[in-house]
Amino acid sequence: MTSILNEMSKTKKAKVKASLAKRKSREGRFRLYGVVSISSAILFLVILIGSITSQGYTAFYTTEIRLQVSLDEETLGLLSSNPSKEELFSANYMKALRSALKHEIEISTRKERKALNAFISRGAEYNLRDMVVENPSLVGGKITYWALAGDLFNQYNKGNVDESIPEDSRKFKDNQIAWFKQLESESKVRTVFNKNFFTNGDSRDAELAGIWGAMVGSFYTLLVCFCISFPIGVAAATYLEEFAPKNKITDMIEININNLAAVPSIVFGLLGLAIFLNVAELPRSRRLWGISTLVNDTAHHHYIQPSGD
Repeated sequence: MTSILNEMSKTKKAKVKASLAKRKSREGRFRLYGVVSISSAILFLVILIGSITSQGYTAFYTTEIRLQVSLDEETLGLLSSNPSKEELFSANYMKALRSALKHEIEISTRKERKALNAFISRGAEYNLRDMVVENPSLVGGKITYWALAGDLFNQYNKGNVDESIPEDSRKFKDNQIAWFKQLESESKVRTVFNKNFFTNGDSRDAELAGIWGAMVGSFYTLLVCFCISFPIGVAAATYLEEFAPKNKITDMIEININNLAAVPSIVFGLLGLAIFLNVAELPRSRRLWGISTLVNDTAHHHYIQPSGD
């Protein structure tokens, strides 16, 4: 009888050991899957950040062209030798810049003139205008001016134009490449820090586009949203925890608040888009609708979870 019991005990122990071995094997595989998943996520994140950095860092610098600009009254289109501030503000500075560029590059056809004019950004015109308006004594003279280059010229200088592509398949043509190399050989091209990226807003001209408008808009949107949602969230939490009677209604409110905390912000954004714009047909340009959507999204995050005491 004893031997039978011992045999049964050994069999049971063997089954337990086999079960434990299988459990450890499953746990090991599960742990391995977790490590592989996390490692893959980190790898993809590194690749994404690396791709963004390698392709986007060139936005922090831009290109300028050195020109000898004549600011005589005829070129600027001024009617008098002592123009007013309003006349200086509306003068034709782009003509002065293009005339200076034509003295650097020889062209013969209208098509070449159009291609050459693309070398200068409209930002160069505005910067020159501000300089002359601030210092009217420059009128009638000749100055050395570093003009902001146009987008195509700028992209080529950054190495973002592939010369091996056939000319018909790229915007920066062979004659423009030759003009660029001519200016570069004469030390009339330089790369500088792109302050416009931080001081300008949206623009149709890529070299003038910046993040200032988006930064300011985001800041004020978040500020107003915080000022509204934080008091509401804290007040709701204080009332529900300290003053509200404990019944089914308050329990339902707390459950809904907890559930809303798990909803992604994008869902609230889509919901706000559907209600404010599509249902209520409110104007899209109003920042108030975005703030209202964010308030609904963030108010419950400021709600203080009851301790349950």
